[in-house]
Amino acid sequence: MQFVLLLALALMALPAVLHGAWSVAGLVVLAASGTLGIWTLLHNRLGNFNIHPEPKSGGQLVVSGPYRYLRHPMYSAVLLLAAALAVLALSWQAWAAWLTLAGVLWIKAGLEERWLCEQYPDYATYCQHSKRFVPWLL
Repeated sequence: MQFVLLLALALMALPAVLHGAWSVAGLVVLAASGTLGIWTLLHNRLGNFNIHPEPKSGGQLVVSGPYRYLRHPMYSAVLLLAAALAVLALSWQAWAAWLTLAGVLWIKAGLEERWLCEQYPDYATYCQHSKRFVPWLL
């Protein structure tokens, strides 16, 4: 579902992209998304990621870099990317798609956290000191 929503947002933003109608707000949010995504990749090896919320067997729990503040920094980067697309699309449908994506990722993160607690005994303690998507807030 998340990829369908991202594709829909990209298609809604496409006319603005083709006409070079980038807003400063959209560029700032896009830069934040890219920065967070790259920072996350620098602290988590590629083989540790999984498209599905279930942790990889033999995976490693990472709590450094952005993971010090966020339990799901890649989901946050995806939400920022989607927000940049919604800003470009300038429509209520784009923001509805963004809200739906946020809900999908919230559910996915909840499942992943439950499974991470089963796989890593220290994960529950880690959750008490980090936020799901937004540092110090959410």
